[in-house]
Amino acid sequence: MSENQKRVIAVFGTSSADENEPVFRTGVRLGGLLAEVGFVVANGGYGGMMRAVAKGAAGAGGKVYGVTCTAFKRGRTNEFITDEISTDNLPQRLGKLVELGDGYVVLPGATGTLLELAWVWEHKNKRFETAQKPIVILGAFWKPLIKMMTDADSQCSDCIYVADTPEQAVEYLKQYL
Repeated sequence: MSENQKRVIAVFGTSSADENEPVFRTGVRLGGLLAEVGFVVANGGYGGMMRAVAKGAAGAGGKVYGVTCTAFKRGRTNEFITDEISTDNLPQRLGKLVELGDGYVVLPGATGTLLELAWVWEHKNKRFETAQKPIVILGAFWKPLIKMMTDADSQCSDCIYVADTPEQAVEYLKQYL
């Protein structure tokens, strides 16, 4: 696959995970697997799961877009980002990540990750512009939310795939895309 044809997977997750946590190692594994099969990774470019996934992808020779936001005043991207895309505010940042992604993987996170998940999930559920893009939830963290939303709208669970492992997530993305 040439560089112009590579699919981009936008990965969302917490900015507060550190290298000693199992979820961080999951992110590294996910990033590595995505790069090994030829996907380009996009994420928020900073620390936590963004750094973990970028580390894994870079370690496998992959390309990693870091979509940053000047409003955060966080400074530089993590050392594994190969291309920074700077935005001025949160809506621009989210919009750019959604636009870049040919598919999405959602890892554990807080309100920022919830915003990202809700945005792509609602757009897919309502069959808007991202309707054909796969959404993969990795791990058990979001399962209570998925159950609650499915109880309210039974069709919304058809919009997402839940993977227990990075290997399952990547295999699903390979097949879907």
